Amino acid sequence: MTTGAPTAPPTARPRRSRLRRYLPLGIAAWLVLEIWLLTQVAGAAGGLTVFLLLVAGFVAGSVVIKRAGRRAFQNLNEALQRGGSPARGGGNGLMMLGGLLLMIPGLISDAAGLLLLLPPVQKAVSRFTERALDRSLRTAAPGTLGDAFQQARIHRPDGKVVQGEVIREDVGREPGEQWPPLTR
Repeated sequence: MTTGAPTAPPTARPRRSRLRRYLPLGIAAWLVLEIWLLTQVAGAAGGLTVFLLLVAGFVAGSVVIKRAGRRAFQNLNEALQRGGSPARGGGNGLMMLGGLLLMIPGLISDAAGLLLLLPPVQKAVSRFTERALDRSLRTAAPGTLGDAFQQARIHRPDGKVVQGEVIREDVGREPGEQWPPLTR
């Protein structure tokens, strides 16, 4: 370390989350399944048919993304003109995700993208994600991350920048009192 302060060696490896453990395996299984399905369809219908399906999915996905982006921009523009905030969601994000899934080569991703273009599926997915996000926010500690940690950069005389986190405890401070900024 550059400060010369001794650091304790890590006693145990931090435990990896389930997502970090199984996501690469899931992506690899999805890719193998996509390739297997493409070869099965190519054997049954022909290679030109599979190629045309993939090109049609790419074109349809780009059209969907363009339409959803245009609609989101129009909603934002209308909200700014009337002086309010834009309406919640509107399904534009899920439509863009559906378009992106259509653009990714593969028949399973195309089917998932087409499903995300259906309004009932969009409502169900948005409700599910909203509940999951609400549940995770309720279990989180009170306060924001910006209140708990503040990034600091220490500029050393030799030009090196040392990044770190500064943790402040509210001992002896009144509730409305502000801390001075750490950056120059």
